[in-house]
Amino acid sequence: MALPFTTVRDLLRFGVSRFTQARLSFGHGSANAFDEAAYLILHTLHLPLDTLDPFLDARLLDDEIDSVMKVIERRAKERIPTAYITQEAWMHGRRFYVDERVIVPRSFIGELLQDGLQPYVADPDHVTRVLELCTGPGCLAILAAQAFENADIDAVDISADALAVARRNVDDYDLADRVTLYEGDLYVPLPEAKYEVIVTNPPYVNADAMQTLPEEYRHEPELALAGGADGMDIVRRIIREASKWLTEDGVLVVEIGNERANVEAAFGGLDLVWLSPSAGEDNVFLIQAAYLPVLTHRTAESVTTRDPIRRARKGSVI
Repeated sequence: MALPFTTVRDLLRFGVSRFTQARLSFGHGSANAFDEAAYLILHTLHLPLDTLDPFLDARLLDDEIDSVMKVIERRAKERIPTAYITQEAWMHGRRFYVDERVIVPRSFIGELLQDGLQPYVADPDHVTRVLELCTGPGCLAILAAQAFENADIDAVDISADALAVARRNVDDYDLADRVTLYEGDLYVPLPEAKYEVIVTNPPYVNADAMQTLPEEYRHEPELALAGGADGMDIVRRIIREASKWLTEDGVLVVEIGNERANVEAAFGGLDLVWLSPSAGEDNVFLIQAAYLPVLTHRTAESVTTRDPIRRARKGSVI
């Protein structure tokens, strides 16, 4: 029996109802059922993603309706993030290829890069080297290359699968001559270098939160999400070694989602600057090189909530 749908408006209404009925979780590019349904419909029909109104009452062919219905049902039944269905994600007006090998990119650091991290970076034109750790699909590395036009960008990930996706995105933006990808564990694969800027959106979800993630998030690689008991396992290691890799006036920028309380418990002795993207002041912090710890003989395990890093000037050993 044919469904009584003839227009985009019909499909949009159905999609919103279907997603609401299925109690989907959002956050991979859309914040609600309406935006999600509109995006999926426009993408499936090969229509401009920012132009819905002129097409609302357009009459559709039967095969077009069938294609849209299949996509809506897949999203509702399988609870797959929409980005994996369309194989694209949008960050700050730029399109990136994604698939199940990588986390769906969603970072407020990209927003902060739009003005070159000023005033913490005095002159973006003078930045010559930038490092991104835990690059995933390479989005922040690409945005950094666009923000710091005279800089070479190094980007690291431990996942070969993720780097294959990052390579595709780097090539799509014709940045292979400026963005170098490294496979390995944080700083380990890098040649000796000093960076004016290090950015990272590392795994930071704490163990309790991992147990209650909505089903959509469970389709993403666990490696890109799980940050240990308090979410700070990878962050500790990044901070512990950052001073070795930063110039004297360099900055480290770290995104930590909803983990501000755990950050302050673990690193309350450091001079953390909480930045202000559109989501508020709880998601991204910055540390200037002068206030980073320099560790020599102490281990990463010593930098914990039981033994917080104290405030230290660069050059001190803690």
